Amino acid sequence: MSTVMAIAMAGIMFSAQRSFPRAVRGLREWVIGLFCLILASALFALNGLLPDLILLPIANSVFLWGAGMQMAGTQKFYGEVPGWRLFHATWLLGLVVMLIWLAWRPDFAMRVAMFSFLMMALLLNQTVVIVRHGERHLTTRLFAILSLLPTLALLHRGVMALQADGVGLSLGHGGPNQGTYLAILSFMTLLLPVGFMTVATRHLYMVLEQRSNRDPLTSVLNRRGFDEVHAKENARARRSGTPIAVMSIDLDFFKAINDLHGHAVGDQVLIEVAGVISGVLRGSDAVARFGGEEFVVLLSDTRQARAELVAQRIQHALREPRPGPGLPTCTLSIGIACQRAQGEQLDSLLLRSDQALYRAKQLGRDRVEVAGDAVAPYTLAPAISLYG
Repeated sequence: MSTVMAIAMAGIMFSAQRSFPRAVRGLREWVIGLFCLILASALFALNGLLPDLILLPIANSVFLWGAGMQMAGTQKFYGEVPGWRLFHATWLLGLVVMLIWLAWRPDFAMRVAMFSFLMMALLLNQTVVIVRHGERHLTTRLFAILSLLPTLALLHRGVMALQADGVGLSLGHGGPNQGTYLAILSFMTLLLPVGFMTVATRHLYMVLEQRSNRDPLTSVLNRRGFDEVHAKENARARRSGTPIAVMSIDLDFFKAINDLHGHAVGDQVLIEVAGVISGVLRGSDAVARFGGEEFVVLLSDTRQARAELVAQRIQHALREPRPGPGLPTCTLSIGIACQRAQGEQLDSLLLRSDQALYRAKQLGRDRVEVAGDAVAPYTLAPAISLYG
């Protein structure tokens, strides 16, 4: 039943890997690992039909390959370089174990002990990676427990094998711990993939949620993401009594850049401008692309003086030379709107900042204009500027 369920999990993981090849790393290694474990199970089922000297080294090596590929997949998922040295050392040592204690000096207890320790090394490394790099979430804890449980079982089995001289270790013998070993180790092929899929599903959900809030070209927020950030910041500003400012930014003569240099270069210009804007802002600020060459910036805890300073810094940063392939020069027109009253809605702020932007365009471009009526009729907490 465990093998049948492992086949089903392999199919699920393979489908997920084909659908999201870049979003979830490590799925390919996990699929390969599951197929290795399934193949090893099929080989072990041939016991008695093939000579042990041929069957056991191959089956155990394939089994170690399966566990090693799962370890590598977990490492890739968490952004680590797969431990291929440990992987190859483990299955090669497995062959040495078989040559010594099966062909040369037959000793069943030593084979069980050594293979338990080799499997334990792979699972222990995987557990350490999960604990070290996993986020603080229930899915990560579940995955870590499912990885740690067979690790402890293998440790106990290896120690008992050395002490019991093989008594009660084979499938044909009983023993006080035999049922526990079979329950844990047999279902390991099912439980571990389930644990990995829980963390992979959560990661995929976060990736898809981020994609729904981000502009695919520049990676800054889109309108949906900007609305969510503004809603949170507006609620915080109401509680603390701090002001909010919005900037509407538009590239000057961007159509000419597309016409002269092509849309591919125009896209690179947009990416560069988005990076320049983001580099000037604080972590509490937000920038979004509303479409075309228009960007909108939300400045938290900001009055008019600081908003103008930020706008000037953006324009200055865009004029500075940058390394890499040269892109056509461009300038920005910026319109600023500061809250007129506590809780002023986003649509009102955007309308006034767009009007200021239009005025900047009409007055010659490459300039900053501020919407009128920016002085709030209520007392604001002192603004703290990170720009001096």
